[in-house]
Amino acid sequence: MTQTQYRQFACLSDNFGVIVHDPDSGTTVALDVPEAAPYLAVLNAEGWTLSDILITHHHWDHVGGLAELQKKTGARVVGPERTRQKLSEIELGVEDGDHIFCGPMKVKALATPGHTLDHVTWWFEDAGIAHTGDTLFALGCGRVFEGDPEMMWASLTHIMDTLPDDTVIFCGHEYTQANARFALTIDPDNADLQARARKIDELRANDTATLPTTMGLERATNPFLRADDPTIQKRLGLEGAALTDVFAEIRKRKDNA
Repeated sequence: MTQTQYRQFACLSDNFGVIVHDPDSGTTVALDVPEAAPYLAVLNAEGWTLSDILITHHHWDHVGGLAELQKKTGARVVGPERTRQKLSEIELGVEDGDHIFCGPMKVKALATPGHTLDHVTWWFEDAGIAHTGDTLFALGCGRVFEGDPEMMWASLTHIMDTLPDDTVIFCGHEYTQANARFALTIDPDNADLQARARKIDELRANDTATLPTTMGLERATNPFLRADDPTIQKRLGLEGAALTDVFAEIRKRKDNA
């Protein structure tokens, strides 16, 4: 089997667009659509025909170009069932654990609410790729707008429990440099984080994207996934506290940073 291909590209001010392509079948999948033009440009440049559009949640900077892209390509649109009630373009709604097929590619929906109540993460199991939208960022996580910290921690735990370390992670935004600076205030003695922060600064100095990341790298360096780390708990004055409380404190500090 030919290896799955992907293209990542800038949208709006700091969003990412992502397209996944299976060379053998020609199946081509867009993940979220902040704006249509960059997607259409990539499809045209590659000579790919869009077959599916997968939506993570309803925020405008993830669906602003959906109607135009769907109209111009005729692609099937799949999203969370809650989002389907908001967006008429969505033809198929999914719940946690549902599988869909985009051509031969098997994709699993993981419910990951917290940022919004309708949020899902898309996992291309065989290809080893996931798109976590605005739930998990490189070295960060999304703000908790519609849910609560307990819900967001449960969603991040769901991602950690499900995705293998070698999973390639895409997400919605280029926030990594700011996230790294904050992470160092929570976990300053983490040698892996220190090295990663230096690499991120080099990438951004050259205007190079910091994504995709991997699940293993996030486990090792992302403080929002490390609420169980005794060193972090001690630094926060929360030794032995409930993990939801540790996570909530980290999220509160980031909100106020």
